[in-house]
Amino acid sequence: MENVRPSGVLLEAELRELVQRGEIDTVLTVFPDLYGRLVGKRISGRYFCDDVLAHGMHACDYLLACDMEMDPVPGYRFASWADGYGDVHCVPDLATLRRASWLERTALVLCDVHDEGSGALVEVAPRTILRRQVERAAAAGLRPLGASELEFFVLRETYESAQRKSFEGLEPFGWYIEDYHTLQGFKVEALVGAIRRHLDASGVPVEFSKGEWGPGQHEINVRYTDFLEMADRHVIYKQLAKEVAIQQGLAVTFMAKLDERYAGSSMHMHSSLWSLDGVTPFFAGSGAAVTGDLTQLPDHFRWWLGGLMHHARACTLFFAPYVNSYKRFRAGSFAPTGIAWSYDNRTAGFRIVGRGPSLRVECRVPGADANPYLAFAATLAAGLDGLAQHIEPPPMFHGDVYGAEGLPTVPKTLPEAIGEFERSTLFGTAFGANVVEHLVHFARTEQRKFDEVVTSWERRRFLERA
Repeated sequence: MENVRPSGVLLEAELRELVQRGEIDTVLTVFPDLYGRLVGKRISGRYFCDDVLAHGMHACDYLLACDMEMDPVPGYRFASWADGYGDVHCVPDLATLRRASWLERTALVLCDVHDEGSGALVEVAPRTILRRQVERAAAAGLRPLGASELEFFVLRETYESAQRKSFEGLEPFGWYIEDYHTLQGFKVEALVGAIRRHLDASGVPVEFSKGEWGPGQHEINVRYTDFLEMADRHVIYKQLAKEVAIQQGLAVTFMAKLDERYAGSSMHMHSSLWSLDGVTPFFAGSGAAVTGDLTQLPDHFRWWLGGLMHHARACTLFFAPYVNSYKRFRAGSFAPTGIAWSYDNRTAGFRIVGRGPSLRVECRVPGADANPYLAFAATLAAGLDGLAQHIEPPPMFHGDVYGAEGLPTVPKTLPEAIGEFERSTLFGTAFGANVVEHLVHFARTEQRKFDEVVTSWERRRFLERA
């Protein structure tokens, strides 16, 4: 764990001084929406210090009840035309205050979203959903630590050129699989290196970058930390990467499946449990994880893994939230199809890595399109249930999970994942009935929006020959 403040993270007094000196004149004041996008306002540095620090800011509540096209979607209890789409109160979380080094004279802060009338946290806000699960863990004397390995494709396009091409025939930055290749990595280092350096300078400590298993595909890993801070780092990483690409006349995409010819982009989630002070690792034990000897593994590890696996199908709604997400789950693609666990086996949905204090669970189901707040919240809810119910994992799987028979599988479609989530009794207790209803309506809306569209594939296939 980090024991020093990351570079770029600011204290309130430091921000005030930087604003006074004119080194910062804008504070990007934001919160994550249901997609994990950062929405909010660019606020004058002086006004932020004089007013927003004390009173917060306001934003329309439809931001937590609309689709990706900013269409106010009917059917939500939380916000509607009938209620006039009023305001929510956004309170800056000063623990997230940092420089936005890729933007000129700009700082960034994430907000928690509160009800304008009662002042209570808005329960359907993604940051609230994760915060509540972190609080449940803390009440049990647990500090979950984790990281998300986020992959993306670099395109020799701009977002505008992609739109002019109707998003077809897009050129990746590279023409061969470049996994670990440093030569191809050199070709795109002007972009990826800039992203790494800006992350480091913006309070998001970086470990490394590398080429991935697709042409123009890359991964940047940031330092593990508490779940909430990790989710904050994750959404900043995505926004920063897109904006630095725009600055360089390029585009990056975090779609789970950009092209049927290429590997998908993942968000492998690592998790472990520690004491509240972050000193004692609860997963540390013998080397039994390598052999799969469950009798020798720590209770916390077994029950946490058992909970994650038991609820994996219900959690997939948050790991793969869109229709496109399910096209990533293909055999032989390094994306999982079967729910099994194994030590250092990339065909398993749950890959166990590390030894001693570094022993941890890597869930390989989430795609790069997942909202990290909801993915980490679902992971926490499942793991905590495993601990509470003493859920044991099945025996460790040996071999190629892609070729195995009789294993539970990752849901194959968004409707299948929605059904698994609705049938689960876990989330009504962990998240609350209102949150469950809100998230189900969000997911059904995504499916409905897709079902209403005639695709270019259909026209190409059927226009003449049907």
